Amino acid sequence: MSGDDGRTLVQEIEGHLLLAAARAEGRAAAARLAARLGWLTDTQRDDLERQFEAEYLALARTSWRRTARRAEELRLAYESRYRSLRLRLAAWGVLGCALVAATGLLVLAAG
Repeated sequence: MSGDDGRTLVQEIEGHLLLAAARAEGRAAAARLAARLGWLTDTQRDDLERQFEAEYLALARTSWRRTARRAEELRLAYESRYRSLRLRLAAWGVLGCALVAATGLLVLAAG
């Protein structure tokens, strides 16, 4: 298994675990809500729990997508800033080397 395959497998496992956790949270929240509504029949309670869990999962997915989109925006911004700083540092390095070389040549010419 190559590094990319392993990374992909780990990401898929993480995704499944995250989804399972969100479903469990949704079911628990749905059960808490349904328990407060004592007048519901068993069928109504089951229907409410299923709908609540589905809505909870949809909201979680929307939140995950929004977070992933923002993370990508930040990554692009930081990469751009890093490239800019790296170019500026390289330019200062070249200028510093040129100044040292020029100073060395002047010292040799004068001596």
